Amino acid sequence: LLNIVFLTNSWLTSFNQPGLCITVAMLLHYFLLAAFTWMCLESVHFYLALVKVFNVYVPKYILKCCIAGWGIPAIVIILVLLINKDFYGNGSLSKSHPYSNFCWIQDNTVFYVSVVAYFFLIFLMNTAMFITVLLQVHSVKTRTQNTSRLWKR
Repeated sequence: LLNIVFLTNSWLTSFNQPGLCITVAMLLHYFLLAAFTWMCLESVHFYLALVKVFNVYVPKYILKCCIAGWGIPAIVIILVLLINKDFYGNGSLSKSHPYSNFCWIQDNTVFYVSVVAYFFLIFLMNTAMFITVLLQVHSVKTRTQNTSRLWKR
């Protein structure tokens, strides 16, 4: 859905309808954040599968993942809309981007907080999960090699 909204954004912007532009910008923002959130959930799943292998039953796991994956970005979008719906709009209306024909976030602060900071938190989470999994795999490999040497003796 992110790709579809991204690819149709310029075409939909050409209709010069402010409400349509706000909707397209909001959907683009939502699906971008949802993609980041699902990437984070994949790293959590990766951690559960490779580190917490046994006794990891989470009741209604898929439902909880879906609520987090689709709900957290929705909360961010609702907050941005509640603060000011005019944060979304057509870039061609601003003096800094006179030739852009793309609906997106117009305020730099909102962009840095709701996209860049969000991505940075996801990136830190994924990095932490990745390092934890690598350490666990290395630990298992070391234990296996030590056991193998012990049996050879």
